Amino acid sequence: MEIEQKKQIKHVAILLTGGIGQRFGSPFPKQFHKMGGKPIYLHTLETFLQLKAFERIILPVPPEHQKEISEEISSLYPKENIFIISGGTTRQHSSYLALKMCPQDTDYVVIHDAVRPFVSKKIIQENLTAVQMYKAVDTCIPSTDTLVHSKKDLLIDHIPSRAEFFRGQTPQSFAFDLIVTAHEHALINDITNSSDDCSLVLNLGYSVKIVQGDEHNIKITSNFDLFLAEQILSRPRFQEDDLAANSLQGKVFAVTGASGGIGKVICEELKNLGATILEISQTASALRADLTNYQEVEKLFQLIADTHGPLDGLINGVGTLQVKEFDLLSSEEMQKTIDSNLMSILYSCKCAQIKKGGHIINISSSSYSKGRKDYPIYSASKAAVVNFTQGLAEGRPDLCINVIVPQRTDTSLRRTHFPLEDKDSLIQPKEIADKIAQLLKSSSCTGTILEVRKKHS
Repeated sequence: MEIEQKKQIKHVAILLTGGIGQRFGSPFPKQFHKMGGKPIYLHTLETFLQLKAFERIILPVPPEHQKEISEEISSLYPKENIFIISGGTTRQHSSYLALKMCPQDTDYVVIHDAVRPFVSKKIIQENLTAVQMYKAVDTCIPSTDTLVHSKKDLLIDHIPSRAEFFRGQTPQSFAFDLIVTAHEHALINDITNSSDDCSLVLNLGYSVKIVQGDEHNIKITSNFDLFLAEQILSRPRFQEDDLAANSLQGKVFAVTGASGGIGKVICEELKNLGATILEISQTASALRADLTNYQEVEKLFQLIADTHGPLDGLINGVGTLQVKEFDLLSSEEMQKTIDSNLMSILYSCKCAQIKKGGHIINISSSSYSKGRKDYPIYSASKAAVVNFTQGLAEGRPDLCINVIVPQRTDTSLRRTHFPLEDKDSLIQPKEIADKIAQLLKSSSCTGTILEVRKKHS
């Protein structure tokens, strides 16, 4: 007697990427604006790809951008089953065109706004679970604001109970046959511009199950939203999702400032993980160089390339701190601070030869966000490192380029300048090294400011 094999459930994801961004105040569609060094829609796409739960992912895009997006996706994900199609004139139209591109044996469809880049894997997985039971699922969060109903401008008719209202997000997930029927029913009844797929299912008389969303699962529709998104992206919980578990065994990394308090610990951590570390500093025995001298830096990295080939990554930990009020600084001291904390990093990034998909990690400081009166040039240089890193990430999409921003760190240099500082308030270099090791295991995080803060017990 033959045992009947269980049918494999087939899921398709539709990422609605067809908006024209009228509210964004830009002629360039919002979904293609960059956030953290890469287009918004790519952040969203990568989350869906990482789940490995979809037979096909379909992106309806504006017709005039179809060719360039197809080429971009083909170069980035040549082995993935991603379809780029011409979107429609409305959200509803784009959704329907994508449904027509689903294989006929599709079981369930997950529809998501590509401009919601912070959708979590947890939310998607809960959609996939719930849709098998309820056939139609919406992602929602409770309303935290008081809702006011008005038929006439500035005149309140009714204030309903907030407890009965939710704010709709995406993804929305459906049994394939149900959502196709809902769309066709809408067209027969001259409904052509619905902003929501669930409403089409409700029109058929079907119930829709609510899955808990997330406040951070924002939809980017304005420049202010994009500003908020950049802040969310720098938060630790969103960094962790993007840090994969690739091995560092056998990888080759160059570390500048390798003899410093932070650099030394970074080298030890990466060696413990099986990486080959090229230690660069002014006191290094083998790879000694004055990193503020471009000719020396160029010569050094050419030697490294000739010996080891292209690197898997470059970690720039070089820098120095001088505590002195601006009026007391000499021009030579100002130039030395700028050269040590900024120019050495620029030179190293310029001269290092790095493999496609490799890493550049620059170490800045929490002082980048606000100038300090006792070391304003240092703060300015660290702010420049952050801005440079973000710009370089946009210009080099072939690499993963990020900046680490540590809080005040327990190093001998710090203790020399601030001997009365409470040691318990400082982070340890090991915490920075751990974050860097984790980041080096990622294959997608780029253009991001990653903060390392003191962990409170």
